[in-house]
Amino acid sequence: MALQAGIVGLPNVGKSTLFNAVSNSAKAQASNYRFCTIEPNVGLVDVPDERLNKLAELVNPDRIVPTQIEIVDIAGLVRGASKGEGLGNKFLANIREVDAIIHVIRCFEDENILREEGAINPVSDKEIIDTELQLKDLDSIEKKISRIEKQAKAGDAKLKHEYDVLVKCREQLQKGKNIRELDLYKEEKQAIADLFLLTDKPVLYVANVDEPSMHTGNKFSGALKEAVKNENLPAGQAGAEVIIMNNNIEAQISEMEDPEDKAMFMEEYKMKEPALNRLISSAYKLLNLLTYFTAGVQEVRAWTIHEGWKAPQAAGVIHTDFEKGFIKAEVIAYDDYIHFKSEAACREAGKLRIEGKEYVVKDGDVMHFRFNV
Repeated sequence: MALQAGIVGLPNVGKSTLFNAVSNSAKAQASNYRFCTIEPNVGLVDVPDERLNKLAELVNPDRIVPTQIEIVDIAGLVRGASKGEGLGNKFLANIREVDAIIHVIRCFEDENILREEGAINPVSDKEIIDTELQLKDLDSIEKKISRIEKQAKAGDAKLKHEYDVLVKCREQLQKGKNIRELDLYKEEKQAIADLFLLTDKPVLYVANVDEPSMHTGNKFSGALKEAVKNENLPAGQAGAEVIIMNNNIEAQISEMEDPEDKAMFMEEYKMKEPALNRLISSAYKLLNLLTYFTAGVQEVRAWTIHEGWKAPQAAGVIHTDFEKGFIKAEVIAYDDYIHFKSEAACREAGKLRIEGKEYVVKDGDVMHFRFNV
């Protein structure tokens, strides 16, 4: 599916350190100077899902295959980026290509790590990024308005609709607010889809804190949470998510190959699991994705689909022939599979359903497809 979440933030807030921690296919250089990251680094990241492991315990397959998302480490943005300052235009173009934003914000004090914006202020840091993205979006919207305004006012119904939506978005940006906070309906979103607006992308925040604050947070992360509590998520829930973590600790955990060493290290820091697991899972949900499973002796595997996809589309993720020749899907709810402990037992208990082309796949469904090509 190749959906991407881009890691963004001001220089030296811990973006590349976080990327190194989450990525299991690429390593980003992490250094203490401006624009250390120039070309975006891309890494594939396994999505942690305990359901996959529990299914594997029952099936005992030859291999276990988790689903993945792409994480992109993008160059640090500076004030004035919308006007080309620093790597501004390049940075903003890179953000335009991702599907969701992971915004890393510095929430710790350390005089040894460079900071150009004065005293630590996570709210101000967030606003700097927001402002630059809003200014770039405003420029994109005003250019489109100037292109279609004449025809829209001359009576072209389609362009009149687009024009009205663009004006609505312009007013939102002029207030210093993001497009994702507008409650746009489907047709309105389609009117601006070609602009790939930066502030329309879903976002979650990472508060990079010091070690003493990694479990409880601190005054900086608290201020950040307060600042974003009224931001809207794609599902319409109030309040953007803020994940508190120490990026350096997470990077150390990710580098440990021995499970016992990793467990001892996390025990020392009183961690039940890496905070990265929450981050990756949250990024996955932010992209409006669901997981279904296939379970057999050869492999137990997690597959990624969009929320609302029907059975043939889900089958197409495995192979296009599965979608083209789709006949039926055998479906077992995850909870039923765990309760009855095998496909055969689920079938005997009447918990295996036969679903057709209109079936909307649920998160956690264990599926087998019948097809003909």
